[in-house]
Amino acid sequence: MEFIHPDFPRISADPEICFGKPRIKGTRMPVSSILSYLASGMTVEEFLMDFNWLTREDVLEAIAFAAVMMQDKYIPLEKAS
Repeated sequence: MEFIHPDFPRISADPEICFGKPRIKGTRMPVSSILSYLASGMTVEEFLMDFNWLTREDVLEAIAFAAVMMQDKYIPLEKAS
């Protein structure tokens, strides 16, 4: 069963695909993979050249989705010594 976020129609999740991770609808490209590529220094343009079946709108919606999902998350950190 596929779930689509009401505010992010390009993002979907299905327990049978990509272990249920949020992904670009109709693909097997998880949002987390897009973020990893961009965090490694790849530009959106470079990413789209390598994954040309995705659109700029897909990438921007993945970033926006991740930002909203992290908005209320708290990650405990240890005090730096």
